[in-house]
Amino acid sequence: MSEPSGPGASGESGQVAPVALVGAGPGDAGLMTRRSLELIAAADVIYYDRLIPPDALEGCRSGAELVYVGKEPGKPGLGQEEINRRLVESGRNGMKVVRLKGGDPFLFGRGAEEAEALREAGLEFEVVPGVTAGIAASAYAGIPVTHRDESASVTFLTGHEDPGKARSKIDLEQAAASPATLVFYMGLKSLAANARTLIEAGRPADQPVAVIEKGTTPAQRVVEGTLETIAGEVEAAGLKPPALVVVGEVAGKRQQLAWFEHRPLFGVSVVVTRARDRISTLAGRIRSMGGEVVELPVSRTELIDADDPRVSQSLDTFGRGDFGLVCFTSPAGVTSFFDLLEGRGLDARAFAGSEIAAIGPSTARSLAEHGLRADHLPEKFVAEGMLKTLEKVPIEGLQVLVARAEEGRELLPETLRQRGADVTVMPVYRTVPDSPSETALKRAAEADFITFTSASSVHNLVRTGVVDPAGFGPRVVTIGPVTSEAAREAGFTVAVEAERHDLDGLVEAISRQP
Repeated sequence: MSEPSGPGASGESGQVAPVALVGAGPGDAGLMTRRSLELIAAADVIYYDRLIPPDALEGCRSGAELVYVGKEPGKPGLGQEEINRRLVESGRNGMKVVRLKGGDPFLFGRGAEEAEALREAGLEFEVVPGVTAGIAASAYAGIPVTHRDESASVTFLTGHEDPGKARSKIDLEQAAASPATLVFYMGLKSLAANARTLIEAGRPADQPVAVIEKGTTPAQRVVEGTLETIAGEVEAAGLKPPALVVVGEVAGKRQQLAWFEHRPLFGVSVVVTRARDRISTLAGRIRSMGGEVVELPVSRTELIDADDPRVSQSLDTFGRGDFGLVCFTSPAGVTSFFDLLEGRGLDARAFAGSEIAAIGPSTARSLAEHGLRADHLPEKFVAEGMLKTLEKVPIEGLQVLVARAEEGRELLPETLRQRGADVTVMPVYRTVPDSPSETALKRAAEADFITFTSASSVHNLVRTGVVDPAGFGPRVVTIGPVTSEAAREAGFTVAVEAERHDLDGLVEAISRQP
C-alpha cells in the first residue's frame, strides 16, 4: 500500500484523518466526554490502555480494529517507541486513529511524547482532554481538592518517575512547605517514604491523608489516616494500584461529604442478560445507583425483513389508516416498528386516527421519543394489565394492530379477538441467541444478582449450554410473572420478582435486597 505524503494524510473521503489522543477519564464511563465518544464511534483503529473504563469501547463500529497497548506492573508490554511507530503508520495509511488513554493524555501519561512523534512524522493530531483522576476520584470519595477554609491550591505529583532519570525532578520539601493540597498519582509504592519525607519537611504528622483505590468505579475503596499512620492503614487494608493519595486538610472533609458509597447499589454487582443492542438502558440505571454491571448478552435483536408478507401487508393496511388501535408490547417493538415505517417513507403522522396502547412506561417513553403519546397505559405492565385497561375501549369490529416480537404470548391478540376485534399481529423483530465470552461468564458467575427481563432472555441463556441453572451463583431477579415462570421451568430459583414490571421496577427490586 502506498503511503500518502504530508501532514494530514487523507482516507478515501478526501477529508483530513488526524490521529486523536483521547482521554477516557478515571474509570466511570459516564465521565467520558462527548467528543471522545464521537471519535471512538468513527475510528478505524483504536489503541487503548489498561485503565480505560470497562465499556469505553462499547460505541466503536463493528469493523474497527482494537489494539491493546496497555502496561501492567511486573509484566512486559509494548514499548513506547513501538506504540509511537504504530500510531504514525496507521495515520500515514489514512486511517482514523484513536489513541485511548485512561485519565487525561497530557497529565502523567505519555500523550505528549506521542504527539511529538506524530508532529515529527508530519501528521496532524487532535488532543481530547479527559477528566483526570486527581479531581474525579477525589470528588467521588467526598474530598474537594480545594476549599475556601482549608486550601486555595492543589499540586499534582507523580509517585512513579522514569527509573532511567539520573535524579528526581520532584521536590517534596518544596511541596511540603506549600499549603496546597497534594495529590499523588501512582503513589502507593512510595507512600511510606513520601509520608516520612513530608513530615520531616514540616507537614504535621497528624495531617489528614486519604488513599483512593479504583476511584469512580463500583470497586472504589478509600482508606483514611494521617501522614504518620496512613502507610500502615493502607497495608492493613490491602489496597492495590491504581490508587490515588490525597494529602491535606481537605482529606478530612470526607466524613462529611462522602456520597458515592452511599448510593443504593454501591458494591453490588449485577448481571444484565438483555439483548446486546438493548443492554445500555438497564445498565445505565444500575450504574446510576452505584452498582457494577456485568454485561452478559445472550441474544440480539434482528429486524424482520420489510418484504416479509406479515410486515408488508400490515404496513399497507397501516398506511391506509385502517387500524383504530395499535398496541406495542416493548420498547424494542417501538424502535423496530419505526425502522420499518421509515423504510416506507412514513413517520409519526401515519398514526393519525389511531389510538395507541403501550404495555408500560418504558414503551411509552420510546413512543414519546418518536413524537407520540400513549392513549392507554396499564397499571400492571403485562398483557393482562393491558387487557384490563382496554376493557373500556369499544373493541368489537375494530381493526387492531399488535406490533411485537416474532415469538410472543398469544394472550393479548387472542383475548382481543374473543372480544370481537379484527386483530393483526405484526412481528417487527426477532430475538436470536448470542454467545457470551468466557470472561463475561466468569464475571457473571461471581456476581451478586442476575437479571432476566423476558422469558426469551432465560431461554437464550439456557440454550448456550454454559450455565447450570441449579448451581448458578447469582441470585435471580425477574421483571415479572411470565419471566419468573420461564426461569423456574428452566431450573433457576427466583429470589425476587419486580413489583412493577418494567426496568425501573427491576432495579428497585434489587435495591431492596439485603
